[in-house]
Amino acid sequence: MEPFVFFGGKGGVGKTTVSCAYGVKSARAGLDTLVVSTDPAHSVTDVFDQEFGDEPAPVAGVDGLDAMEIDPETESQRHLDSIRNDLSEQVSAAMVNEINQQLEMAHQTPGAYESALFDRFVDVMRNADPYDRVVFDTSPTGSTLRLLGLPEFLEGWIDRLMHKREKSIDLFEKAAIGNNEPRRVMDGDPVLARLQDRKEFFEFAGGALQADAAFFLVLNPDQLSVNETRRAISEMRERDLSVRGLVANKLTPEPDPDENGRGARYLRDRVATENERLQEVRETLDPPLVAEITTRTAEVKGDLLDDVAAELDVETNAEAPSFV
Repeated sequence: MEPFVFFGGKGGVGKTTVSCAYGVKSARAGLDTLVVSTDPAHSVTDVFDQEFGDEPAPVAGVDGLDAMEIDPETESQRHLDSIRNDLSEQVSAAMVNEINQQLEMAHQTPGAYESALFDRFVDVMRNADPYDRVVFDTSPTGSTLRLLGLPEFLEGWIDRLMHKREKSIDLFEKAAIGNNEPRRVMDGDPVLARLQDRKEFFEFAGGALQADAAFFLVLNPDQLSVNETRRAISEMRERDLSVRGLVANKLTPEPDPDENGRGARYLRDRVATENERLQEVRETLDPPLVAEITTRTAEVKGDLLDDVAAELDVETNAEAPSFV
């Protein structure tokens, strides 16, 4: 199994529960494991009954398991401040105020959160040496798919920016010194250097996601969840990211054979409907079902996490990263 494991799915299907359970499973198998939440709901804190921030902290009662929660708003502001500091060193003081205004507007645009969040979780991947396995509890499907599509999109964008910057320097220098080689390109233009750093960052991200990451989708046994899972598999395939397996969560428990009351009849009807959806998943979706997890009467935390972990037919042995 790859060192980086992602659990995705539509909102409310139980991604956090499954991610935390798999983190516990990996840690119990002797792997130093980190669970990372990119979901602004901060549910990892609720599952483990302790507060987590944006730096890894040990999970009480589970040796070898750490957890952290990446806050999108905090990361977005940090991302903005980093860009502001970089630009302020490369432009005149007269332009700083104008740049600040432009950045504040950019901070509110669609995709700003995803960009900041992407930088942070790739940074976690690049600095994962203390861990054998990193488990990502992702935000709902739509946001995650946009996040995973960023390397390909931004790599092309950076290439175009670099071309325009080189062309600009070339024209500027030729106007100043004739047909000689543009001096600033040879000496090292700071903007080009920054763009090259970003290009290498996105190349790393794309390569690591394809070579060192495994993706699992969590679904509930209802038609809406199955349909969204089907779309997610298709979109990930378009990005050359394969889904390793599917986890069916929140299955209705079947009543005992001798129970015939109204509640028992309802449960049997519900189970029959869910079985139809599961059969559809088995017959029409390529990734295999690696777990079918029944709804518990109590919230899944503490010892119940070990119970759910035991139901996950997902390998825990970790390969060394090949790309990172």
